[in-house]
Amino acid sequence: MVRLCTGLVALVLLVSAAPAEAAAPSRFQRFDTMPVFRNSSAAEHTAAEIAAATSDGKLVVYTDSPGRRIGFARAGQRLVQDGVLAMPGEPTSVDIVGGLALVAVNTSASYTSPSGVLVVVDLGARRVVATHDLGGQPDSIDISKDGRYAAIAIENERDEDVNGGAIPQAPAGFLTIVDLVGREPAAWQLRRVELTGLAQVAPGDPEPEYVSVNGRNQVAVTLQENNHIAVVDLRSGRVVRHFSAGTATVAKTDTKDDGRFEPTDTITAAREPDAVAWLDDRTLGTADEGDYLGGSRTWTVFDAESGEVVFSSGNELQQIAVRQGQYPDGRSDNKGVEPEGLAVAQFGRDRYAFVGMERANLVAVYDVSNPRRPRFLQALPTGVGPEGLLPIPATGTLVVSAEEDSAEDGIRSSLSGYRLTRTPLAVSLAHNQGTPSIVSDGIGFGALSGLSGIPGNARDVVAVTDAAYTPTRILTIDTVAAPAKVRKEVTLTKDGKPVGYDGEGIAARRSGYWVAVEGDGKQKPNLLLEVAADGAVTREIPLPEAVAKTATGNGFEGVTVVGAGRSEQVWLAVQREWKADEPGQATLARYTPATGEWAFAAYPLDAAQAGAWIGLSEITALNDRTVLVLERDNQRGDAARTTKVFRVDLGGLTPVPAGVEKPVVSKRLAQDLLPALRADGAATHDKPEGLAVVGTWPLQRLVGVVDNDGLDDAPGESVFLRLGWVH
Repeated sequence: MVRLCTGLVALVLLVSAAPAEAAAPSRFQRFDTMPVFRNSSAAEHTAAEIAAATSDGKLVVYTDSPGRRIGFARAGQRLVQDGVLAMPGEPTSVDIVGGLALVAVNTSASYTSPSGVLVVVDLGARRVVATHDLGGQPDSIDISKDGRYAAIAIENERDEDVNGGAIPQAPAGFLTIVDLVGREPAAWQLRRVELTGLAQVAPGDPEPEYVSVNGRNQVAVTLQENNHIAVVDLRSGRVVRHFSAGTATVAKTDTKDDGRFEPTDTITAAREPDAVAWLDDRTLGTADEGDYLGGSRTWTVFDAESGEVVFSSGNELQQIAVRQGQYPDGRSDNKGVEPEGLAVAQFGRDRYAFVGMERANLVAVYDVSNPRRPRFLQALPTGVGPEGLLPIPATGTLVVSAEEDSAEDGIRSSLSGYRLTRTPLAVSLAHNQGTPSIVSDGIGFGALSGLSGIPGNARDVVAVTDAAYTPTRILTIDTVAAPAKVRKEVTLTKDGKPVGYDGEGIAARRSGYWVAVEGDGKQKPNLLLEVAADGAVTREIPLPEAVAKTATGNGFEGVTVVGAGRSEQVWLAVQREWKADEPGQATLARYTPATGEWAFAAYPLDAAQAGAWIGLSEITALNDRTVLVLERDNQRGDAARTTKVFRVDLGGLTPVPAGVEKPVVSKRLAQDLLPALRADGAATHDKPEGLAVVGTWPLQRLVGVVDNDGLDDAPGESVFLRLGWVH
């Protein structure tokens, strides 16, 4: 059987690779992910965008624009759904003062007739107590620390289908200041601050995007499309400073959407900042998302008195995403990781900045105790499209709102919670908690679809990349390091040239590798590749013609090898039924290199739940008589039910040639992987696709990886699983 590591042995393997420290530094560790459909139903389209919390941190309020409502979640050891409240339009932002939530709501009939309201909600009673006309379409809201003022960016956004989305497009946006003190909510006074005539880009059409108030009651306002920043005194309503966000030149950047990691280009682009946050009362930071003219892929710190740039992240955010296996190559030609969100907060003696990367599904955490010299600390994987970043110092937590929601793709909008801890990362990783679980020193990786132990090596495994990237590469991963580390790559070549396959399985041998290539039985055949140690493909071995004709729709998903020399046998796992198979049966195929013969057996799949399928993702040998088979459904998050490792005895099995009724193997449960997949508080991943046995009997460990689909309609987190000793 397979059993999770416990006690000292598991920690020795991990901590031995970590540097000694007098005391573990603070870091954020994910503890829960709440899909926001739990507040309504799984059939509804929802989107958590911007969130706020009560002063004690126990209640989180988030905007749900497609649902035209705000939602509530109780924050404790977990994030628990706590209902919704309807709004008169699409809520765009929310903040909280005392027991009141201030919700900016877009009620616009069109781009040329923008409108909106400020809705005031009594959180105790969960009812609307006041509504104020904003005179335009609101975007962002922030409340001053003393509770005296609220600042609201009235964007009056442009129509992207008109003139290519270029500005100016009337009517112009502006800033609204709400005086909160001394009156009941229904009697609050609103003041309008014009922002026209400031920017060099379309000065007659400012489009305020985001606001942030400092301790001096000054609000910084980004005019994103205008590439400009204004600072307004809230008491007087006067613009006290304004300056261009300027351009950034970033070297060693990947600008090609080609399935490759090649950071060899240099770009110069307007920052066009989205979110803004004060690092202290004089210094402010921006997330430089870009828009129709720019996007420098950076975040920037400005001296707000002079407008001088005192820090620019350069290509660091890209490097972070690459090192963590979450670089969105499909966005290389369009703003890359796309920094969008930014929040700053003091946790005890430490001050942190959180930078949300919308396309990499990451939040970078920086120490900004010295605001002019931010220091990167860690990156946190999120749901798809992190939009709202909510630090909650009262409870030592961070809540991230991820807005993308597509039930069809298994992507659900969510709130993810992260808590400050001093538990060493190596200790957490021993229990499949903490992130990152796998990194590199700059080797781009992702879409890890197959995994294999290496003969004679008790430390490393190899992985193969699938069709999300090209050319195909074999990656060597150090499994003892904490996090696991991609330390080497070998590119597959054919006739001396790099070549791309849909590599789904790999088996290391002393003289090279076997690689399983998934086909569809039509345009693309299923192939078994014999690969030399240097990556050269020496043979492409197809299925027998009679079998290939029926092998449609599902292909090879895993490969392993037993024996050596004349006794070597290669076993491959097919994901699901072929055309001629019995329902509920997948195929295990055996290839004998010495004779060139194929033989087959049937594998009985567990029954799938309604609306799902179950198939095979991996096969890996324990010894010459026994293999482990990874069986999973195709569901993510709450819907995931089956991800199991089964043990199959080959000793009494006689596979048969094509055309003969296949014998059915017997299987025995070795380990349920769902607890490991859920241990880190993430929404359950749907594609654990790699499984490997490391070491030799009796010291064998089981490890696994999750295929992140190259961030294509997927959360994109690269996950390395430590699954315990094999007994």
